[in-house]
Amino acid sequence: MRIFNLILAVMFVIFAFVQVNDPDPLIWIVIYGLLAASCVLAAFKVFMPKATAVLAVILIAYAVSFFPGVQEWMKSDDRSLLFDDIAKMQYPYIEESREFLGLLICVAVLAMHLVRWKRSQV
Repeated sequence: MRIFNLILAVMFVIFAFVQVNDPDPLIWIVIYGLLAASCVLAAFKVFMPKATAVLAVILIAYAVSFFPGVQEWMKSDDRSLLFDDIAKMQYPYIEESREFLGLLICVAVLAMHLVRWKRSQV
């Protein structure tokens, strides 16, 4: 599990780095930076369950704000636009859907850390 968490940490650092050109880079750099730190700590079996749970709740609340964009994407005729680099400029809901999915990945990793912490308490 250590190697997996370290790989995740590197992945989140890369995610943070590519956010530099995003319209809202600061928030995403902070989010992905916190996730990278959480993964490094989890790799060495250091868990902060309260902080992890609070961060997960904040990210879920933030993800809810993008849900209308996800609904619009789901109604679109060409759902493959989500993976088209040019489409984000044409359709704002594409960017919102991508951000929603990014937040879901973050929440899933935090949930994994909480489950690992809970199992280590038994």
